[in-house]
Amino acid sequence: MTHSLDHLPSAKEVGTYDPATLAHNFSDLHPPLTPRQAIIESQRCLYCFDAPCVEACPSDIDIPSFIRQISENNINGAAETILKANILGGSCARATDHMQFESHPFKRAASTGRHIAVVGAGPAGLSCAHRLAMLGHQVTIFEAEQKPGGLNEYGIARYKMTDDFARKEVEFLLEVGGIDLQYGQRLGDNLTLDTLRQQYDSVFLGLGLGASRTLGLTGEDAPGLMPAVDYIKTLRQTDDLGSLAVAKRCIVIGAGNTAIDMATQMARLGAAEVTLVYRRGVEAMSATDHEQEIAKANGVRMITWAQPDEILLNEQGQVAGMRFAKTQEQAGQLTATGDTFEIAGNAIFKAIGQGFAGESLRDATAAELARDGERIHVNEMFQTSLPNVYAGGDCVKPGQDLTVQAVQHGKLAAHAIHQSLAAQQEAA
Repeated sequence: MTHSLDHLPSAKEVGTYDPATLAHNFSDLHPPLTPRQAIIESQRCLYCFDAPCVEACPSDIDIPSFIRQISENNINGAAETILKANILGGSCARATDHMQFESHPFKRAASTGRHIAVVGAGPAGLSCAHRLAMLGHQVTIFEAEQKPGGLNEYGIARYKMTDDFARKEVEFLLEVGGIDLQYGQRLGDNLTLDTLRQQYDSVFLGLGLGASRTLGLTGEDAPGLMPAVDYIKTLRQTDDLGSLAVAKRCIVIGAGNTAIDMATQMARLGAAEVTLVYRRGVEAMSATDHEQEIAKANGVRMITWAQPDEILLNEQGQVAGMRFAKTQEQAGQLTATGDTFEIAGNAIFKAIGQGFAGESLRDATAAELARDGERIHVNEMFQTSLPNVYAGGDCVKPGQDLTVQAVQHGKLAAHAIHQSLAAQQEAA
């Protein structure tokens, strides 16, 4: 990764926080409940008919059952209820500690003799691989990075996923057996869909969103401006928080959880001023009220109804701030009012969303995939327009870009693959 903040001081040099304070600032935001606290909380459940939690859960978890199991102090039973429906339930909600199991609760079915390729070791790919392995298939996962986990490993605020939780969760998932992981394998680079289709019985594409959207302004490549996801990735992987570059004054552009994570973490690293700017009102922000309160509690200033207008640079060509145009909504359309204002800053982080990296589908076979805009078109069984090729998670159109939904896509696609292979075998 090209780091464009090399001209900024490190957290150690800023001197706002000592190592102990930094460690505290990035400790678990939501420490686990004690057994007594968990039982007390579980007993608040009303077990209501048509419960909103059940209706809203994308991964079909039997929520009343696991709550009842917690109330009965059956922690392993509650965890198994969650993980049967969502193998990454721990990272999706941080609600269970599945590492307490004395033995792995999931067993593989008899071998089918079929071998499936999964591209991407993020939530969708891992979920698909685990369910396929349970159904008796051999699975090889091809991952571009050097670690599995995708967003859980590289993209979530450090204080939300502590103590190598993402790694431990993957290790637990792999205990089912029958899954091989190969790293440094990038579709569209050293891996082609055509080769995978020739060598494997089926292929599942669990590709993430790798292309950060641009502001479309002059100076976007200046030192001091970078995608928030790139900085968060570095922060997630470093062993020394004090070595990270810190802006004295930084600006975060966006309104989602990534924007909140970026702003909050920069404040916790020692930035003197952190301002989050969004082009619409608070009610339109995709970050939840809870996430917004986390940012405010860390001193993040939020400005709404303003959009980037010009990147301000100093004499060295480095970021010095940004001019914003005030906005308003008229007849459902966002328009500029004509007024502008400036915010000083020596770093700007873009958190305005990511697009699907289409270059991963540039080989001749991949180019044949039907698309919904930039993303891969799938039917209700998560099958693409190519036989025996399935896709799920961020790279497909249905739904939102949520980890829990990606896990559900992978699970459902695995069952579709299994049924299709069984049908092919019967037909033969």
